[in-house]
Amino acid sequence: MTKGSIIHILRRFVPPYKGAMLLNILFNLLATILSLFSFATIIPILRILFGLTANNAVWVELSEVSGIQDTIAALRSDLYCILNNLIILRGPGFVLLWLGVFLVVMTGLKCLSAWLANYFMVPIRTGVLRDLRQQLYGKILSLPMGYFTEARRGDLISRMTNDVNEVEASIMSALDILFKNPIMILVYLLTMFFISWQLTLFVLVLLPVAVFCIGRIGRSLKRTSKRGQEQNAEILAVVDETLLGLRVVKGFNAQDKLRIRFDKLINAARATYNRINRRYYLAHPLSEFLGTALIAVILWFGGMLILSDHATIDASTFIYYLVIFYSLINPSKDLSKASYGIRKGMASLERLDAVLNTTSDIAEPSEPLPLCDLHKEICFEHVSFAYQPEREVLTDICLTIPKGKTVALVGQSGSGKTTLTDLLPRFYDPTEGRVQWDGTDIRRFATHDLRSLMGIVCQEPVLFNDTVYNNITFGVDTTQPAPDGMSWLQAAERAAKIANAHEFIQDMPEGYNTLIGDRGSRLSGGQRQRLSIARAILKNPPVLILDEATSALDSESERLVQEALEHLMKERTTLVVAHRLSTIRHADLICVVHEGRIVERGTHEQLYARGGYYTKLVDMQQ
Repeated sequence: MTKGSIIHILRRFVPPYKGAMLLNILFNLLATILSLFSFATIIPILRILFGLTANNAVWVELSEVSGIQDTIAALRSDLYCILNNLIILRGPGFVLLWLGVFLVVMTGLKCLSAWLANYFMVPIRTGVLRDLRQQLYGKILSLPMGYFTEARRGDLISRMTNDVNEVEASIMSALDILFKNPIMILVYLLTMFFISWQLTLFVLVLLPVAVFCIGRIGRSLKRTSKRGQEQNAEILAVVDETLLGLRVVKGFNAQDKLRIRFDKLINAARATYNRINRRYYLAHPLSEFLGTALIAVILWFGGMLILSDHATIDASTFIYYLVIFYSLINPSKDLSKASYGIRKGMASLERLDAVLNTTSDIAEPSEPLPLCDLHKEICFEHVSFAYQPEREVLTDICLTIPKGKTVALVGQSGSGKTTLTDLLPRFYDPTEGRVQWDGTDIRRFATHDLRSLMGIVCQEPVLFNDTVYNNITFGVDTTQPAPDGMSWLQAAERAAKIANAHEFIQDMPEGYNTLIGDRGSRLSGGQRQRLSIARAILKNPPVLILDEATSALDSESERLVQEALEHLMKERTTLVVAHRLSTIRHADLICVVHEGRIVERGTHEQLYARGGYYTKLVDMQQ
């Protein structure tokens, strides 16, 4: 555990919770001081039990002494005088009773202070956990689509769950120790110096040896922990893929194949965590052994001091010293465990930072231009795009979409149609050329403003495990008034009617308040698609992007969805990716995309008459 890593963690996590941190430190300090008062009652109790009352003790006026050592000696002498007088007047049993009461009161106050210290630590730990999850989720929402073509969903889920939990369990537990234990160690060491500086110097010579032995164990822990978290991510990724493709897995009888793959992963993860936990659990017995060895050496050295002709410490004080030293061992052990915890947690934190520090290649303009509705046209001007430098997907695309017109993109799978539509809402930026909105490069507008003017209906409708109403109103701000003086429920119903969805929604158990399940699992494909169309209708965007919205539907569902799309496309600027060519016969312009280029363009009749690519596509479907 390096000083730099501790400072980095403190600077990163603690500032929002300075007040709670200061109170935590204050009560930890108070608990430590009160524990010293509790331990101090051992000295007079031992002296009474062994008949060592200070008959020769004399009263010393504090005004007559100077210096900390002399003041402490004077206070001790005065206390012995008081105890001696009480023993003479009331007897040793009375004094022991009140010493016991004092011990109980001090211990109670110490326990109360320790509880208050933990009380103020709780909001720091839960707050940091919340902050990390908020930052990570916000970052995932802000990352460009290109990031998710490389990242695996299971890995991201693992970072959001396992890694965040590891940071909370390891680093935040370690921070709890770092706020408390250094205070205890410092106070105990200062007290030990006041009792016997010779003995304490001897202890400080031996302690670094023990710390060095413990520290060597944890040096490889961070690297091994990082590998363990990566293996957890691989396991989650396999589970995620299995759940998504369960129908295919069962259909191809591939259960055994996946089970073997999964067993290899979990066995490798088990071996990694065996190494991690064996090293982690070695810390406690090793530190306990070294602590016991230290006490044995201190007993020998302290005994030599007591038995010498010029003893600087008496037996009862030496026992008090040993109690303090033994109390020093636990916070020292915890501090070594905190070092392991931080090493484990830093491995997870690095995985989180790999996401949090990812920079988006979709740059927001420093001074975005105001954006209003489309007035003239959208223009793709010599646009080229590549996901990777060596693999160009689009090449020199020139395309104009006039306001209110419908332009369709057709072509074989993988020809670049969907990629071209993704450039319009700036899911990606072109590597060459530009996309213009009424003559202005869309990169000069804020992406939020640009996307607010667009509605998207995908081939695979994206719905959420929520009510029908909340899915339809997903793309609008329901805190604002609904259009035409209606309520938002009325507006949602109107959108559903236009999308041919109102009838099946009414037949559902709770109508618009019915939960539709994960990804809309309680609905058919056609119903899911009509809900996504209703969502786009309610948003009422001037520009519409339809990405093969009917390709996965049966004939009846396609007819209902196509009717809904025709209602949606009225008087809107529409860019359509079409798989079923029958659905775009009436488009104002059809562009045939082949290997990243527009090779033909025109109306259905014009293109079919040419006998080119488009004609072949139509004939194959017929």
